[in-house]
Amino acid sequence: MIYVDADACPVRAEVEAVAGRRGVEVRMVSNGGIRPSPAPHVEMVYVSEGADEADKWIAERAGPGDVVVTTDIPLAARAVEGGARVVKPDGSILTEKNVGNALATRDLMADLRAADPFRQGGAKPFTKADRSRFREALDRALRGA
Repeated sequence: MIYVDADACPVRAEVEAVAGRRGVEVRMVSNGGIRPSPAPHVEMVYVSEGADEADKWIAERAGPGDVVVTTDIPLAARAVEGGARVVKPDGSILTEKNVGNALATRDLMADLRAADPFRQGGAKPFTKADRSRFREALDRALRGA
């Protein structure tokens, strides 16, 4: 099973394509506002409004043999702890070996932003190369699962 933290996920189409080719079920989890997929292997799961409701839903279900697609580091940490494989949309893989470091970096950056309200920054643009890396990483994660 592939669980997708679908709110603001830039690789939903890539997940559908890779999963369809490999015959894997997908759960796109969001608070709503995402158009349903016509693909028979994709189920849209709409959770109640509220902070982290989609993350909680995924974390409660993802386990060994599953793949979670998310940029949310706390969700990734919970999924890895539960035995799932985690792929970020840029194609990077989070594992037991690196998720702790990613979580610490996330917390540090949140503290730095809170300490300096004028700190500017944002995500880098999402590229075709990122999409290609993601497809390859998702395929590897599915083979390993």
